[in-house]
Amino acid sequence: MIWHILIVGILLPQSLAHPGFFTSIGQMTDLIHTEKDLVTSLKDYIKAEEDKLEQIKKWAEKLDRLTSTATKDPEGFVGHPVNAFKLMKRLNTEWSELENLVLKDMSDGFISNLTIQRQYFPNDEDQVGAAKALLRLQDTYNLDTDTISKGNLPGVKHKSFLTVEDCFELGKVAYTEADYYHTELWMEQALRQLDEGEISTIDKVSVLDYLSYAVYQQGDLDKALLLTKKLLELDPEHQRANGNLKYFEYIMAKEKDVNKSASDDQSDQKTTLKKKGAAVDYLPERQKYEMLCRGEGIKMTPRRQKKLFCRYHDGNRNPKFILAPAKQEDEWDKPRIIRFHDIISDAEIEIVKDLAKPRLRRATISNPITGDLETVHYRISKSAWLSGYENPVVSRINMRIQDLTGLDVSTAEELQVANYGVGGQYEPHFDFARKDEPDAFKELGTGNRIATWLFYMSDVSAGGATVFPEVGASVWPKKGTAVFWYNLFASGEGDYSTRHAACPVLVGNKWVSNKWLHERGQEFRRPCTLSELE
Repeated sequence: MIWHILIVGILLPQSLAHPGFFTSIGQMTDLIHTEKDLVTSLKDYIKAEEDKLEQIKKWAEKLDRLTSTATKDPEGFVGHPVNAFKLMKRLNTEWSELENLVLKDMSDGFISNLTIQRQYFPNDEDQVGAAKALLRLQDTYNLDTDTISKGNLPGVKHKSFLTVEDCFELGKVAYTEADYYHTELWMEQALRQLDEGEISTIDKVSVLDYLSYAVYQQGDLDKALLLTKKLLELDPEHQRANGNLKYFEYIMAKEKDVNKSASDDQSDQKTTLKKKGAAVDYLPERQKYEMLCRGEGIKMTPRRQKKLFCRYHDGNRNPKFILAPAKQEDEWDKPRIIRFHDIISDAEIEIVKDLAKPRLRRATISNPITGDLETVHYRISKSAWLSGYENPVVSRINMRIQDLTGLDVSTAEELQVANYGVGGQYEPHFDFARKDEPDAFKELGTGNRIATWLFYMSDVSAGGATVFPEVGASVWPKKGTAVFWYNLFASGEGDYSTRHAACPVLVGNKWVSNKWLHERGQEFRRPCTLSELE
C-alpha cells in the first residue's frame, strides 16, 4: 500500500475518491441469478476435476500393484513376452496418454462462463454505492454498528452478518470520503469483533492504523495517542505509527507549555486541537426529515385527528364510480393529503413494472439554473416513463386519475415509475417550480405542476415513508393505494408546506409510480380564488 503525508508528522493511507452509484433491486435480483449460474458452473468444474483425479487415481493404483509385483523379480517378469510387450506399450503410449490427461484443463467451461458473466458484475463504484447506502441507513434510522453487523434489522427475512472484513471495508469507504465519524464507528466495530475472537484476514494493526487517524482528525488527541501506543505494542517497528506517536507527544507537550504560560485573556492563542463538529449540512431540515422517517416527530394532534375521515368517493358522480366508489382516507389536513385504497390492482402493477423494467435508468432532476437533467446524490432511485398510448393499462390508469381528481390529464407528464432499492431515497424537495425557477417547465408549455398523484406499487418491510418535514407528516407505503395532494393553491401560488421526501428503504424494495398534473387545462376544473393562499 502507498502512503503519503497529509500534514507535518502525520502519515495516513492514500485514498481514492469514488462517485456514488445506485443499483436497483431489479438489477440486484438479476445478479443473484447470475451468481447462482456461476455456482452451478463452478460445481460442474469441480466434478470434472474430481472425475479426472479419479481416473488418475485408478491408473496409479493399477500401476502400483503391477510395479510392486514386477520389482520383486524384474528378470522373470520381463522374461514373459506379454509383460515385455505391455511394458513397452505402457511407457511409449499409456504414460503419454496419462500426461495428456494430467495436463488437460477442465476449467475451460467455467472460465468461459465467468468471462461472459463478468460484464454484468458490479464495479468499484457499485460497491462504494452499496457501502454508502448502509451508512445512510445507519444515520437515518439511528442504527448502531453492532445492530447492523449482526443483521438485527426490522422486517428481515434472511438474516445476514458482517464480518471483520466487511466492517473494515465500510470504514475504508467512509475514510475515502473524509467521513472520519463513520470511519471511527466501523473500525471500532471491526476491532470489537477481532477482540471477540473472530478469525479474519484483517489484523488489528491495520484497523488501529485507520482508527487512530480517524480519531485524531476529529480532535480527540488523547484517544489517538492511546490507540497509536496500542498499535505499537502489536508492531513496535511500525514506521508510520512511530512517526505519529512522536508528533502526538510533541503537540501535547506544546499544549501543556502554552497552558502553563498563557494568561486567561490569551486563551485564543492555545494550540489545542478543537474537536470538529458536524459539517454544515446542505439540508436544513435534516433532523426533522430523519425523525419522520423513523416515525418520530409527527405533529398530528388528537383534535385535528378527529377531523380526518374515511369516505366513499364517486368522482363527482362519475359513471365509473357510482356503483363502485373509490375508498378515500384523509392522511393529513394542511396540506390536504388523501389516500385512495385498492385503487390499482396487482395485475395492473405487474404490467406497469414489466413495461418499466427494461427502461429503468438513474433518476434525474432538472437543474434550476441550466434546466438540464442531471443525477444528484440526494435522489437515489431508478425511473422510467410510460405513455398512455403504448399500453391500454397505462391509458386506463391515466383516465382513473382524471376521473377521481377532476383534473385534465392531457397536459400531465407521462406516468413515471420509480424503483428504490435498499438505501434508495429522494431527500426533501418540491414538486412544483418556485419563483426563482421560471423556466423549469417552459418546454412543456403546460404551466407549473398543480398536483401530484403517487401510486404505491409495493409494500416495504422497513423504511420508505413519504414525509413532509414542514408539517410533520409521514405517509407509509401500502401496496395498491395512492396518495394525492395539490402543490399549488387555487391562486397558482406554490404551497411550500408540500415539501416532501422519500425516506431511504431500510429493508425491502419500493416501487412507486407518479403522475404530475399541470396547470393548463384546469382553468375551469379548479378556478382561481381571490386569496393568494387558498
